[in-house]
Amino acid sequence: MAPLVYLCVRPQVDAADGEYASFQHAMGVDEAGLERWNLVTDDLPDDAFHRWRGFVVGGSPFNTTDPDATKPAEQRRIEAGLGAVARAAASGVTTALFTCFGIGVASRALGGEVTRDYPEGTGPTGIRLTEEGRRDPLFGGLAPVFPALTAHKEGISRLPEGAVLLATNDDCPVQAYRLGDRLYATQFHPEPTGVAFTERMTIYRNHGYFDADEYDAVAARVLAADLDEPQRLLRRFAASF
Repeated sequence: MAPLVYLCVRPQVDAADGEYASFQHAMGVDEAGLERWNLVTDDLPDDAFHRWRGFVVGGSPFNTTDPDATKPAEQRRIEAGLGAVARAAASGVTTALFTCFGIGVASRALGGEVTRDYPEGTGPTGIRLTEEGRRDPLFGGLAPVFPALTAHKEGISRLPEGAVLLATNDDCPVQAYRLGDRLYATQFHPEPTGVAFTERMTIYRNHGYFDADEYDAVAARVLAADLDEPQRLLRRFAASF
């Protein structure tokens, strides 16, 4: 069976390494089960949908809503590659799970809208499953309300046509959706442990996600959060597709 692949969209090598390790740990796979491809430096390969049976996408300091004229070549390459994966997954050619930055690129590629109106601070937030989410094959086994980690400056204001809202909260109404049977997207980060997330916070301390002087207080909230449910989601994804 072909492996899954983690598509790296972070220019910061330490953050990308940590995120890849977090996805492996949460999914219960090794490098043979979850390979890695760096979209920051390389185009999506022509044989991507034959080489890998599915894709997972994490976060990035880039923002989908940045004016196109200001986007560097790396970001344009990333958005082109993720757009191709999103369209393939939406049509059933492959399977994909887009998270954080990834949900914005996938949504825009599929006709949805992204806005700066729904940012969330760094740390744990409450996620509520919708009725559709409680019936979903992947999300349905999760607790109806659970904590997850967020840190983002933009959110989804309109779902792509045909998408089903699976999870929400008051600050960012689109926390997860499904399109078809094989494309999933979450605004929250399902992959990191609290320790891994605080290590990522150190790398992005001065990127405007939180007040750098409040690092210790934010880190304490992260480390106290129970993150079992988001990681269960990833284990189920790895086992289901």
